[in-house]
Amino acid sequence: MSDRKKIIELKNVDLTFNKGKRNENKAINNVSLDIYEGETFGLVGESGSGKTTIGRAILKLYDKEISGGEILFDGKNVKALRGRDLTSFRSQAQMIFQDPQASLNGRMRVKDIIAEGIDVNKLAASDEERTAKVEKLLQLVGLNHDHLTRYPHEFSGGQRQRIGIARALAVKPKFIVADEPISALDVSIQAQVVNLMKDIQEAEGLTYLFIAHDLSMVKYISDRIGVMHWGKILEIGSSEAVYNQPIHPYTKSLLSSIPSPDPISERQRTPIVYDAQVAETDGKVRAMHEFEREHFVFATQEEFDEYKRTKKVAAWDAANKIPEEAEEILAR
Repeated sequence: MSDRKKIIELKNVDLTFNKGKRNENKAINNVSLDIYEGETFGLVGESGSGKTTIGRAILKLYDKEISGGEILFDGKNVKALRGRDLTSFRSQAQMIFQDPQASLNGRMRVKDIIAEGIDVNKLAASDEERTAKVEKLLQLVGLNHDHLTRYPHEFSGGQRQRIGIARALAVKPKFIVADEPISALDVSIQAQVVNLMKDIQEAEGLTYLFIAHDLSMVKYISDRIGVMHWGKILEIGSSEAVYNQPIHPYTKSLLSSIPSPDPISERQRTPIVYDAQVAETDGKVRAMHEFEREHFVFATQEEFDEYKRTKKVAAWDAANKIPEEAEEILAR
């Protein structure tokens, strides 16, 4: 991974809302992470964990609230961007919102919604070129010419999200924050939108920050996954490593809560309970440790050593497990 270009870098970022007031809230607590060009970085965690706040902070929506650390986009400090540099950044980094109905102006026709970025950045020299660009974007997201003059309320939820995707693509960005883009959609439509995003990523060479609370869907679309809780990143690794070999107890609790399609195994499933009050408020110093290559966990040194020991024991047990046939013979 080290030979790939970093497009996003968060370095020890702290972000606090209502600083100094009674309702002060530290939404991001000393977070560091990198997102590489061309990849999809999935960010998961329960509601209120700080996922959306990180996405919006990257897009320079929370400058005043950032009290520590820095966010880099293509090596440039986002907080320091001004003038032309800021305009360029706005066109290169876009967002797909969670609620496609609330994020689209109901009084505007589809052609004007999608063309907003084109107009602001003067990307079309004439009305004809503007319309041609919008039609191409509609075609890219699976809509057609007949949809140009319609209003958002005339579309289904999945179609509205496609319009939102087309709007984000209008300025030819290279990085997109997808903030729970499928959570407001029917289950039958979610896979269609995710597959569309994957196809567009491959065609346009995009980089995604994909924010969600559904770990199974994040695994499907993401190259790497970060697990977030109470404003902290607790585990980072490849989607396969985080899903199949979770380290942190919170990650294990998220995975254990994924429902099974088999009713029998679903009845037998026992979710793992993670007690954050005990695990994260004990005053101990924790930091990121590399468990295996590119797989990191947030822990004290003692916790990290225990995670390593537990894995060695599990690996030995698996390697030395007696086959069922041999157990039957020994039992005779």
